Amino acid sequence: MKIKLNNKNEEFTGRHSLTVSELLELKNFTFKFLVVRVNDKTVKPGDFDTTTIKEGDDVKVIHLISGG
Repeated sequence: MKIKLNNKNEEFTGRHSLTVSELLELKNFTFKFLVVRVNDKTVKPGDFDTTTIKEGDDVKVIHLISGG
């Protein structure tokens, strides 16, 4: 399966789809505050286990950082 992840082409051999949670685990995104967008639609954290990423999807994972 080929997708675009954070503006870079990525390939996941032997996969036809992934959930957002599976993608985050495979790519070691462990930061506590993440915003995930699939094809320009924001995915709520409660939907990470049920939202499916398919061939050709454009995925963005953004780390939220706050400070003062």
